[in-house]
Amino acid sequence: MDIKVSAPAPVVSVKPVVLSAPGRGENLQVQVSAPAIGSELPIIVFSHGYGWSLDGYSPLADFWAAHGFVVVQPTHLDSRTLNLPPDDPRTPLIWRFRVEDMKRILDQFDLIEASVPGLSGRLDRSRIAVAGHSWGGQTASMLLGARVLDARGEPGEDMSDSRIKAGVLLATTGKGGADLTPFAAEHFPFMSPSFANMSTPALVVAGDHDQSHLSTRGPDWFTDPYFLSPGSKSLLTLFGAEHSLGGIPGYNVTETTDENPERVALIQRLTRAYLLTALDLDDSSWPAARAALEASAHPLGRIESK
Repeated sequence: MDIKVSAPAPVVSVKPVVLSAPGRGENLQVQVSAPAIGSELPIIVFSHGYGWSLDGYSPLADFWAAHGFVVVQPTHLDSRTLNLPPDDPRTPLIWRFRVEDMKRILDQFDLIEASVPGLSGRLDRSRIAVAGHSWGGQTASMLLGARVLDARGEPGEDMSDSRIKAGVLLATTGKGGADLTPFAAEHFPFMSPSFANMSTPALVVAGDHDQSHLSTRGPDWFTDPYFLSPGSKSLLTLFGAEHSLGGIPGYNVTETTDENPERVALIQRLTRAYLLTALDLDDSSWPAARAALEASAHPLGRIESK
């Protein structure tokens, strides 16, 4: 598939960069990866899936950084590296702490720039995207305007952030209510999103073999963020993909059930192309990538937009 990308640039990566986080119980640790060259660099803040950390998702972070983006990856409180016990008073509120982690990063770019040798003055803070996988997708969606419904079905607090100009939601869960299994409804009440106000442009990525044990529905559950949100959206449906989407959480990760390097390469290139266009950096990038996918003799997925 001929989705053109520039030659990869050398990458500088620093971890952990420690951000002050009063009231969180742990300071926020992030990894920052950036091209060693270039200026006015756009930014991607990436939220990991359940249990992961700033060390995860290297197939995406490495590619994005080598092709022009500064990538910031926090370690959320659900990370296995922190090992919070289930009875920790923060546990029921981790979904909120996750969103606050992302906002802390947005608030502390001065410190982030100063912590990475040679990065100071090279960020374009007017071009910031959020991305996330699985639970990280829900975290990112809230910064785009999604809200959690309360027990009465009323939308909760608006936690969106106007500094975010675009998003990429990877294997992001859909509606709650009757669409949740009894186990999910009992243990994850925050999994009842409303996408009615998620108006920020976003690319939703879903696998057509992603059958969740948390939902009574099939893989179409993961397309809800596209179909139930307003505004400019695109949906990439990946053929044969399960929850790891071919292996985006890491290289040689044992929990990947559908390992497919070609699929990962497609996600790398399409997400980059989407963000270049969504952040007004290259109007032709996304249309060209879509055309290349559609022209493929054996496409790995399909794209639709609204």
